[in-house]
Amino acid sequence: MSNQQAHNLVYIALGANLDSPSAQLNNAVAAMKALSLDGQIQVSSYYRSVPMGDVEQPDYVNAVACFITQLAPIELLDALQQIELNQGRERLVRWGPRTLDLDILLYNQQTIELPRLTVPHYGMKQRSFVLVPLEEISPELTLPCGSSINKLVNQTMRDELQKLPA
Repeated sequence: MSNQQAHNLVYIALGANLDSPSAQLNNAVAAMKALSLDGQIQVSSYYRSVPMGDVEQPDYVNAVACFITQLAPIELLDALQQIELNQGRERLVRWGPRTLDLDILLYNQQTIELPRLTVPHYGMKQRSFVLVPLEEISPELTLPCGSSINKLVNQTMRDELQKLPA
């Protein structure tokens, strides 16, 4: 592995709405520490959000985590999907209820188009439950497209979420 790839700054979206969602996020954060180069991980507050789509289901608990990893993009995706499976994730219905959902939002400032992975995450600029926690942990962040996170987040997005007590 070259030195250039050794320190990759990644942002991961976390979401859950089954089986104690906040506990699911806590467990995922603990598991992701093992993927971090130095065992350090920065995590936003947890936010309650209304589910997307037409599937009847409980509200979600969402957050965003940030850490540095040595894993290549697909290795990171595989590791995150293994964490989901370890926590009982079943992929039954698109946008359906889930014990845990982990999505790679950003991988350095790279644009990645692979059959299994698109980075930046395709829907992130429209999703309050991604942008608000992302802005919380990295208010100066600029996306690969040049959009600054603090210009994308507006009051309507903030109003869509309920910040949960720590």
